[in-house]
Formats: sequence, C-alpha cells, structure tokens
Amino acid sequence: MARVKGAMMTRKRRKKVLKLAKGYWGGKSKLFKTAKEAVMKSGQYAYIGRKQKKRNFRSLWITRISAGCKQNGMNYSTFMNGLKKAGVTLNRKMLSEIAIHDEAAFASLCEKAKAAL
Repeated sequence: MARVKGAMMTRKRRKKVLKLAKGYWGGKSKLFKTAKEAVMKSGQYAYIGRKQKKRNFRSLWITRISAGCKQNGMNYSTFMNGLKKAGVTLNRKMLSEIAIHDEAAFASLCEKAKAAL
C-alpha cells in the first residue's frame, strides 16, 4: 500500500485557521502559530459573549420597565409581583417594549398590578 503524505491536509488545516484570523493585527493574521492562538482565544470570547448578551439584555429590559413603573408611581418588584398575581404572563422583553412605545397600555398594566395587590 502506498504511503500517504500529510502535506495536503496540513495545508488545508492551516488555511482554515488563517482564514478565520483574517483582519487580525500583525503576525496574528500571517503566522500560523500566533493565528491559531488568536483564533482559539477569539472563540472563547465569542462563546462567553453569547452568554453575556442574554444577561445584558435582561438587565436592560428590567431598567426600562423600572423607569416606566416609576412614572406610574410604583417600583419594579411590586409591579412584577402584581402582574404575577393578576395572571398577566408577559415576558420582560415585551413589557419593556410596551413601556417605551405605548405608555397608555403600560399605565393600564400598572393599574392591573396595583389592583391585584
């Protein structure tokens, strides 16, 4: 059986890493070893960032809801507790959108929450 040399697969693997490192500064985009390290690190940052994005958006929605509640004479925790007791099952994303774009509807939600307490 003929001996298989690894040059083709090695080149393919290296080209893949260098393609991912395109646009990096200096040797990180040109040299395989440093490019590989940079790509691995950027992959870790991307993975962590996908988790942090969810946290950041949730805190943003809570801040927006809280601001809307303060305009209607409530605080966030009593508002959420009142909604839960009233049986309103809107998520925080939708509540924040309502607080921004439709203040009358949010005021009526606040009234429902107050009535349920």
